[in-house]
Amino acid sequence: MENRIKVASFFCGCGGSDLGIVGDFKFLNEHYESLPFEINYALDFDKYAVETYNANFKHPAICDDIKNVDINEIPDFDLLVGGFPCQSFSTVNPTKDTNDDRANLYKELVKILKTKQPKYFIAENVKGLVTLQKGTILKKVITEFENVGYDVKYKVLLASNFGIPQKRERVFIIGTRKDLKLKFHFPTNTHSEANLFLEKKWIPLKNVITKLEIEEEKYYFSKRAVEGMKNARNNMKRGLYQDLEGQCLTITSHLAKTSLNSRDPVLLVKPEQELYRRFTPREAASIQSFPENFIFPVSETQAYKQIGNAVPPVLMWHVANALVKCCSVEKPKEVKEKKEELINQD
Repeated sequence: MENRIKVASFFCGCGGSDLGIVGDFKFLNEHYESLPFEINYALDFDKYAVETYNANFKHPAICDDIKNVDINEIPDFDLLVGGFPCQSFSTVNPTKDTNDDRANLYKELVKILKTKQPKYFIAENVKGLVTLQKGTILKKVITEFENVGYDVKYKVLLASNFGIPQKRERVFIIGTRKDLKLKFHFPTNTHSEANLFLEKKWIPLKNVITKLEIEEEKYYFSKRAVEGMKNARNNMKRGLYQDLEGQCLTITSHLAKTSLNSRDPVLLVKPEQELYRRFTPREAASIQSFPENFIFPVSETQAYKQIGNAVPPVLMWHVANALVKCCSVEKPKEVKEKKEELINQD
């Protein structure tokens, strides 16, 4: 297809963001059409995430540390994508050192942008980045992006508002090269909690969790774990079981170690028996909007980690589609319609 936007993806993980950017996938019976992006470079330092990525994409990811990359050897690209590591910006543990190595990995993206000067970039991070140290960290990050030649916008997006059954909030930072003089507009919500002014209401969790009771015993919490929860201090988050009629709390990277005394969402299967269980990896993937045919050929521990760290594909699809509209690149459907129009004129 003509007018392909070439993409270099850093911190690509298992490929949630890249699937959203490429498009052509199905989630909850809705097809997210192919977008005019072509990924010609992908990188992540986690070998297990790269294994999953390479099992799902025809363009293989490289397993390496971004600090080892020779920028001049990266193929030319139009769009840089980078969900730079966010542990140091998390609201869960605001006491973490924001000057550690992981917190400064966004600087590697700045270096690449300065040298390669692609037309656009999309960066993603936790909501905590917006409020951390009263916004000074985010301001610093944006200023560094601006200083290498980009007009920058940011916005916190709620996954619930885009057809995903999860109250996941993430900040998206979008840059367009200053000489292009483009005005990027973030995508408009497609869903709402109260169904006001929008056609669709938030997707309930029951749409992806079709049954509470499952056969695999390994996903259930022991009686001992339940008693431990009941004996925990009152100020602890306990037994955060999810209402299937509502939205799920944020899926995290440590679901494999989910405790009933943690902030992680769980399911209450039988209230009278105090029977709880964790999500299966496939359920967690669905809550993140991965399609059914996206595979995780790794251990369950690694799968949970990758799913929790991923950008929901549907959410990234909406952001990428907004960029397509901003830079006036024709989408496949529009190209096809125009070609048919020309043929009919002949």
